[in-house]
Amino acid sequence: MKLLSVNLGRPRAVPYTDQPEGVTGIDKRPVDGPVRVAAPGAKGVGASGLAGDAVCDTRHHGGDDQAVYAMAREDLDDWERELGRTLANGAFGENLTTLGLDVSGARIGERWRIGSPLGPSVLLEVTSGRIPCRTFQGHLGEKGWVKRFTRKGAPGAYLRVLEPGEIRAGDPVEVVHRPDHDVTVALQFRAMTTERPLLPRLLAAGTALHPESLAAARKYAHAYAD
Repeated sequence: MKLLSVNLGRPRAVPYTDQPEGVTGIDKRPVDGPVRVAAPGAKGVGASGLAGDAVCDTRHHGGDDQAVYAMAREDLDDWERELGRTLANGAFGENLTTLGLDVSGARIGERWRIGSPLGPSVLLEVTSGRIPCRTFQGHLGEKGWVKRFTRKGAPGAYLRVLEPGEIRAGDPVEVVHRPDHDVTVALQFRAMTTERPLLPRLLAAGTALHPESLAAARKYAHAYAD
């Protein structure tokens, strides 16, 4: 399991975002050399957890619980076959493109150690899946993309930063903690999108879950409690 690339984005004006200034950082490209990773601060204030990476719409993106976004190269390859087009690392706006890691099958609260065993490393914790939006659809240029991506159910994972440090392409990824519940990123994504009755199952992940998902699960469970 390793990082194929670390991807950063710069602010760019586009016609397909509802960000107030009309800019987005979704167009992320692989970079060489080490990149500093740290908790960026609360949502709405903090942006990306990666130094040099732009998150422009902090109303919906970035912050401590969405500090890093990871996507499996295997899922990008699957989409390449389905869409009939090449998808470079970073094409989905992900910060980390991984190889050999079941990103959407990761459990909420799962922890990844990334970095050289001989140098600085980073400890990340899985919090949720990525919900597709209008900007994502515009960036890909695929009609009906939001619905199509949602049906696929392989959203990639958002992670929070537990221990800051530096990472670079080629670094090994080690799963150092895997919780004993069955709440995966894919399950959380389905519960928050197309299968709301699954929401109470998310409670097993506790506070490792993204706070917005945890609040939604608690609200649903309370509303439908006997």
